[in-house]
Amino acid sequence: MISRRSVTAGLALGIAAPALAQHASHDPLYSGLKDPKLTDLPHDMAAQQRVFDSPAPKAANQGRWVARANLPLPRSEMAWATALDNKMHIVGGYGEQRVDRPYHHVYDQKTDKWLDAPQLPRGANHVGVVTMDGKLYAIGGHTEQNRKPDNLCFVFENNAWRKIASLPRAFAAIGCAALGGVIHAIGGAIGDTFADKKSVDWHYVYDPKADAWSERRPMPTARDHTGTLVADGRIHVIGGRVDSFHTNSNLHHSYDAKEDKWFARAPLPTARSGHGAVLYRDKIFIMGGEGTNRVFGQNEAYDLKTDSWMSYAPMLTPRHGLGAVAIGDYIHVAGGGPIMGGDVQSAVHEAFTLG
Repeated sequence: MISRRSVTAGLALGIAAPALAQHASHDPLYSGLKDPKLTDLPHDMAAQQRVFDSPAPKAANQGRWVARANLPLPRSEMAWATALDNKMHIVGGYGEQRVDRPYHHVYDQKTDKWLDAPQLPRGANHVGVVTMDGKLYAIGGHTEQNRKPDNLCFVFENNAWRKIASLPRAFAAIGCAALGGVIHAIGGAIGDTFADKKSVDWHYVYDPKADAWSERRPMPTARDHTGTLVADGRIHVIGGRVDSFHTNSNLHHSYDAKEDKWFARAPLPTARSGHGAVLYRDKIFIMGGEGTNRVFGQNEAYDLKTDSWMSYAPMLTPRHGLGAVAIGDYIHVAGGGPIMGGDVQSAVHEAFTLG
């Protein structure tokens, strides 16, 4: 059974000033990957790195952010999140001075509480996650800090994980999307050391009925740490990095599974990687991410009908390597790194709404 873990209740916050957001909590909001004594944010560094201004036109309704129950512990580099049964699932990542955690935390919006769920069979970071037909899939992941990927894949159903067919090749930081009864694993990173780490354009499809992977047309440009999701019957892959966050991309491609073809779309206004990507009110919202000496707070949305972008209220606490999902009329953004790189993890959980 999933056990409860109590966390502080939500507190409404305004958006007027991009100052360091304050959160009520009895537990540390931050932790250091290499420094177990770090329990607070390096404010000077965070202030220098935070960016809020978007080059995109401002939407009339900017929306607002509110604080929600913090994660049970600070964590980052989960590589996104996914929603299942109207709950937010975050698996793997950095935390408690390790980069190979098997965490599985679940957020219940109705109670504003986090639950501990059965953990991944093995610890990893940058695990690709997606839900389909009432099941949660975990695809690949790094076993060391942002490197040394494996090809292991698992499915979570009936409150338990079980192994499924492994990826044809080992890679991580993969964009995952479910469409037409199969799971697409697109792009990602390979490399056992930082020196040989690079992005790939690979595109594999998993058929759960056959428990087998097959290959599809590669992405036009190799990249990882992308924002990937299904919208209007196509898979959208937005932003990401080409080998490193020093060479972030603003590219936006959509994939038509019936034609097995890629199409260029209006580029992301703010090039970034490690950001969240969520379909909300028929628009694709992109928030957070990192770059060279930058942690982005920009919250930009793509209009599928006009092939254009608008900017909305920026995040209260800019982060990267976070988890982001839409539940009800809110986009929930939890965890992530508040400064560039993986040295600091956060338990911060904030939600955006246009209501």
